[in-house]
Amino acid sequence: MSLPPYASPVEKVWFWVFRLFCGLILLFLIAPVLVIVPLSFSSGSFLTYPLPGFSLRWYEAIFTSSAWMGALKNSLIVAPLATLLAMIFGTLAAVGLNRAEFPGKGLIVALLISPMVVPLVIVAVGMYFFFAQVGLLNSYTGLVLAHTVLGVPFVVITVNATLQGFDFNQVRAGASLGANPMRVFFTIVLPQIVPGVASGGLFAFATSFDEVVVALFIASPTERTLPIQMFSGIRENISPAIAAMATILILISTLLLVTMELLRRRSERLKGNA
Repeated sequence: MSLPPYASPVEKVWFWVFRLFCGLILLFLIAPVLVIVPLSFSSGSFLTYPLPGFSLRWYEAIFTSSAWMGALKNSLIVAPLATLLAMIFGTLAAVGLNRAEFPGKGLIVALLISPMVVPLVIVAVGMYFFFAQVGLLNSYTGLVLAHTVLGVPFVVITVNATLQGFDFNQVRAGASLGANPMRVFFTIVLPQIVPGVASGGLFAFATSFDEVVVALFIASPTERTLPIQMFSGIRENISPAIAAMATILILISTLLLVTMELLRRRSERLKGNA
């Protein structure tokens, strides 16, 4: 948004003061995150300012450590699988709930998004007792399913928002031309809601990749994920290696945000062309 050419001097001053104020608030919010980045390049053995020197030793330490690489491998196994399942289940749930009207629909929606609302430790305890009954504790399967439950609400919300602008007359047109429901979904519905599905998938991936509470309850030492490894490092021995891994995660999060913004713009273009 830019200033109109007829803006008064007072409006121009307020325009720049307001943006400066918003910029300072943004800086205040992200400053604790940005402080971590220089610490990852410290040549010292402690998280201290001023830095004694610059070095890449801590990046080398995490990439040559079996513990860090094992945790990273586990996260790269669990997060994509949980994201894929969350995208499938969340998309189907969103499409079904958007089209159907039945008693108790609001209750089902509330149950689907409850993992976002209920405190995570309560969700973790509930999953622990349930998975213990069905034999899914201390397994990749249990961890993937647990993270799928946490990711589904994000997909449901984003896909449902995308479906608000979808013209379901296209579905009727496809059916009238002889296409079965499966073909209609994959050739008409899915291509138009891909931005919502992908955005929800990115949120689900970020949630799984960053989740520590549920993983502490569900995972065994062999399924130790990256957040658990970082949590253990903070509790037992704080070193700049944690700052190095945190910097890598900040970079990954930034790439995810950029991807989501590109998907949002693509969705707007599709709506404009429709």
